[in-house]
Amino acid sequence: MSVGLIALLDDVAAMAKLAASSLDDVSAAAAKASSKATGVVIDDAAVTPRYVTGLTPDRELPIIYRIALGSVRNKLLFLLPAALLLSALAPWALTPLLMLGGAYLCYEGAEKLIEKFLPHEVHETETLAQPADAAEVEKATISGAIRTDFILSAEIMAIALASVADTPLWEQAVILIFVSLFITATVYGVVALIVKLDDIGLHLCRKGGSTKALGRLLVNAMPPLLASLTVIGTAAMLWVGGGIVVHGLEEIGIHFPGHQIAQLSQAIAQTSGVLGWLFGAMLAAAFGIILGALIVLCTTAIARVRRA
Repeated sequence: MSVGLIALLDDVAAMAKLAASSLDDVSAAAAKASSKATGVVIDDAAVTPRYVTGLTPDRELPIIYRIALGSVRNKLLFLLPAALLLSALAPWALTPLLMLGGAYLCYEGAEKLIEKFLPHEVHETETLAQPADAAEVEKATISGAIRTDFILSAEIMAIALASVADTPLWEQAVILIFVSLFITATVYGVVALIVKLDDIGLHLCRKGGSTKALGRLLVNAMPPLLASLTVIGTAAMLWVGGGIVVHGLEEIGIHFPGHQIAQLSQAIAQTSGVLGWLFGAMLAAAFGIILGALIVLCTTAIARVRRA
């Protein structure tokens, strides 16, 4: 009886060690997957604050909360099952889908640059009256933010899946759930902090004393901060999108321009690793601008033909 009990305890201990090892593997893989998606996360965090710009302070956090819930729904109810089915049934399709998502990010980034620096015609569809009712404005704002989040979330899930493609399916599911919740909490936590910085600053100003100077600094910093987020978001779109497409081309056997970018980056990295990385990111963004501009030209030409 005692021998059997000891054997059972040994089995339980072995199972516990195996479970602990699996959890360690999952944690490490989840951390790796999250880090791989850093660029898209930066883009997501930089883009989202514009959806609550101009709203009354009491509505900012509720709207961010509703967008965050929509983001979780996007990831867990739609993208997670699709990613697992893709991994199980058609893993070969992951690279093409990543490249399509990267091309879309390049298109979005290039379109923002073109709208910023080049004049364009305003069509009737761009001058339609905005909804006057505040509830309708909020609804339209949240819907637009969740649609944008869906694209970025799809990229995050695809990047995370690609980084753990060689793990068992159940581990992929656990890792993707962790990545989804962790990144959503991080992005929208940062966004909530950013949009409330001016309110925090005003509160500190009203308190007076030694905190008044800090409060004034926060209030004055908000306009340039929001402007810089637009620049950062556009740069992240082009860098991430261009990098994804370049990497995808290498995966399918096309080594231009990835080989040249890698060689130049490595040459500069011998002087400074940081400069080498920055140079590589700039070249990826430059490729993203060229690709995105070509897509904009194509879509514009197609739209003109349809209007003709």
